[in-house]
Amino acid sequence: MVMQSATATTQEEALVLRADRGGVATLTLNRPRQFNALSEEMLDALQRELDNIAGDPTARVVVIAANGRAFCAGHDLKQMRANPDESYYSDLFNTCSRMMLTITRMPQPVIARVHGLTTAAGAQLVAACDLAVAADTVQFATSGIRFGLFCSTPGVTVSRNVARKPALELLLTGEFIDAQTAVAQGLINRAVPADQLDAAVQELADSIIAKSAVAIAIGKQTFYQQIEMSMEEAYSHASAAMACNMMTEDAAEGIDAFLEKRTPQWKHR
Repeated sequence: MVMQSATATTQEEALVLRADRGGVATLTLNRPRQFNALSEEMLDALQRELDNIAGDPTARVVVIAANGRAFCAGHDLKQMRANPDESYYSDLFNTCSRMMLTITRMPQPVIARVHGLTTAAGAQLVAACDLAVAADTVQFATSGIRFGLFCSTPGVTVSRNVARKPALELLLTGEFIDAQTAVAQGLINRAVPADQLDAAVQELADSIIAKSAVAIAIGKQTFYQQIEMSMEEAYSHASAAMACNMMTEDAAEGIDAFLEKRTPQWKHR
């Protein structure tokens, strides 16, 4: 059964569409004529949907997709130029940063389903997602430098996915890389033919949904916390997380099932 948050009469106007099926909540960016640029309104709509999903135990995985030819062309430059005020820009980038952090902090893994052109804050959005699958024809760029605007906020997530020198090359030149290069550099997990994109995303989602929800949530939170720590601090933090995880019903069930050579029956799904 598919559940959608926008009715048929309002789908065209909705900036973000939500559809739920089999534990997967799909959010679709819906400004195709503007290449899904992240306007103030689009950011607000994404924030609301992500906040709702974060508290929804029926949503096990989130997929971020898009309508139209582009996945996301970054910020809405036309809207930005219409508001030449530093406090406006500061609020806008802080709003965007909050939305990106929400993706990292929510308990469900988030997969970017990338089918078309992805630039600037669009690349930031892909990098902010926990996993990313792209059509093998997609091109990526942090292209702000072409317009006199260094992609500083996209650089936060890009530099946490891509090694330093390739990341700086992207940021300093604004040149495009293809999907195969994006895989090699760590920006995305895999590139597949366009007609296999949905199947590849579903395969990842199904693999996650088959696991314990509580273990996934603990693991995602711990991963992002420890990665910013020193090695010693990270081991201490991860050890405490594993001890906490071991006390859950699912850990007991999973280990018992392994020892008894049977399929685990998770308490938290």
